[in-house]
Amino acid sequence: MDDIDVLHLIDRLEEMVGEARRLPVGGSVVLARQRLLDLVDRLRVALPAEVYQASEIIQQRDEMLARAREEAARILARAHEELERRLSETEVVKAAEERAQELLRDAQQRADALMREAEAQARARLDEAQALARQQMEEADAYALHALRRLEESLEQLLSQVKRGIQALEQRHDWRS
Repeated sequence: MDDIDVLHLIDRLEEMVGEARRLPVGGSVVLARQRLLDLVDRLRVALPAEVYQASEIIQQRDEMLARAREEAARILARAHEELERRLSETEVVKAAEERAQELLRDAQQRADALMREAEAQARARLDEAQALARQQMEEADAYALHALRRLEESLEQLLSQVKRGIQALEQRHDWRS
């Protein structure tokens, strides 16, 4: 799921609170507990989508590594071609061997550098995605906790009102259960 789905779920939570039956005393409302918990569960499922995006980052890293390997293979192939050409020329055999070795070293260094860079970028993107997912989970948990605490306060106020009503009726009629 993406951020739009998460926002939609938050909107649904807000609608649920807005549509809830208001209590006659105070600003409290009555919410269907199971519906609220189901919505919170759906929010939890929706949030870690960024973690799944990490697979895209890994795929991008693999593609970068493949390109680096292809570039290294092309460089190595050119080096071998250069080596074979120079070997055929008897005057420059030694120079060709030295140049081929130099090309091979350069190609290996470039391939190693490309691979290190690709891995570093992939690690950075994965770390960013995981940090964002953690942050969003914490925000969702904080929002759910806040909503549940407000609900708890409302329920406590309602329970207090019910107890006072029972006491008033018992005192009026001197009934005791």
